[in-house]
Amino acid sequence: MNNIFYYETCIGKIGIEENGTAITNIYIANEISKDINLMETKLLKKANQQLQEYLKGERKIFDLPLEPNGTEFQQKVWNSLQKIPYGETNSYKDIAKSIGNIKACRAVGMANNKNPILIFIPCHRVIGSNGKLVGYAGGLNVKEKLLQIEKQNIYDN
Repeated sequence: MNNIFYYETCIGKIGIEENGTAITNIYIANEISKDINLMETKLLKKANQQLQEYLKGERKIFDLPLEPNGTEFQQKVWNSLQKIPYGETNSYKDIAKSIGNIKACRAVGMANNKNPILIFIPCHRVIGSNGKLVGYAGGLNVKEKLLQIEKQNIYDN
């Protein structure tokens, strides 16, 4: 059975879920899955610590085991998202190119939207080809805040 614990952050209350070996989901506010324990574990504490460091601009790379549940295509997209450098953005077209299917922009958008591990898998770094912020499960204001944090701290150690 999975465990979840909620943490207060500068972007609101965040729930982090794990399956005993890896992070499986991030929830904004009080969303919760069925059949889940409300319990803080070592892994959840570590994930929260890294999240808080990231939000303070002190961490650029996460060092956590991640196990997002999704299709093979979604997994390809999510793996590609993890390669977008801190402080940079890509378009849906860039991601489609990176997975070898330039015509899959819309499908990439759908996979991006289904990313269960927000922030740790940085779907907030994907923007429209026109440079505009588009869709984010946590809300565009949260996406904008995450990108601002990265922009402000890109050159810090």
